[in-house]
Formats: sequence, C-alpha cells, structure tokens
Amino acid sequence: MFVKIIRSSKRKKTIAAHVKGDTIFVYIPSRLPKKNEDKVVKEMVQKIANKRKAKEYTNEYLIKKFNEFNIKYFEGKLSIKFIKFVTNQHVKLGSCTPANKTIRVSDKLIGMPKWVLDYVIMHEMAHLIYPNHSKAFWKKVHEYKYTERAIGFLIASGMNQTKKQ
Repeated sequence: MFVKIIRSSKRKKTIAAHVKGDTIFVYIPSRLPKKNEDKVVKEMVQKIANKRKAKEYTNEYLIKKFNEFNIKYFEGKLSIKFIKFVTNQHVKLGSCTPANKTIRVSDKLIGMPKWVLDYVIMHEMAHLIYPNHSKAFWKKVHEYKYTERAIGFLIASGMNQTKKQ
C-alpha cells in the first residue's frame, strides 16, 4: 500500500487515517513537528493494518471457536449478536456485554498461541451465563483444559488482569 500524508492547518491536535483503494491517507496537523511525523504515520499505518488483520481473523477463527465451544461446553445454548476483534481495548483482553450478547476480543491476542486466544474466548463466553467472576463462573471457565496454562502465559507476558480464580 502507498501512504499519502496530508498536512492541514484546520487540524489542531487530531490525527486521522483512512484507506482508499491501495493508498492510506494520513491527515496530520500542519503544526506537527517534522521530526514527529514518521512516528505518527507509522502508528496510523500499523493501526489500519491491525484493523484489517482483525477483520480477517474474526470471520475465520472467532466465530468458528465460538460455535465449537458453544456445542462442547454450553450444550449449544448460547447465542450472540457478534464476536469480534477490536483495536481499542488497551487494558482488557476481552469483554462481554451479556445484555447485548456481544463479545469483543483485543487485537493484542492476534499472533498469540491459539490456546491463549481460546482461553479468552471461553472466559468471555462464560460471562454470557455468569456476568461476574464467581466460583460458578470459574468452574465453567476451567472446563477448558488449557485455562491454567493460558493464565500462566498471560501472567508471564504481563497481560493478565484476572482478579480471582
């Protein structure tokens, strides 16, 4: 892809980017120092790449795993509106909104071992039944055989935010 940088005097602080055809257009404030331009442009290009990768991965893996786990661990009783990767979760690895039947998974998990991603999927699916971290919730999550391994991996990676197991 090509990158076209557009400096604008109308922009004061915001930086934006979008794709059209085979070009990424990056809009930056004209007052942004030239020395910061490369860093900002690289970040925006990476953000777009992550979004594209997340969209591809969603349809190929998250939905498949949701359906597989739904049958294996939940007797096929769960339903959702969507499960998808998102690029705006910087602290949490996953989130579930049981009332809306939606699951979001951080794109930071793309490229991690599949059993780590699968653990996060299982964790969020369990929230559709248990919207908390109760004993019953953890009992359900631990039905996934790699739960302990995945939690250990996330702790070692500095990425685990789980409060209680």
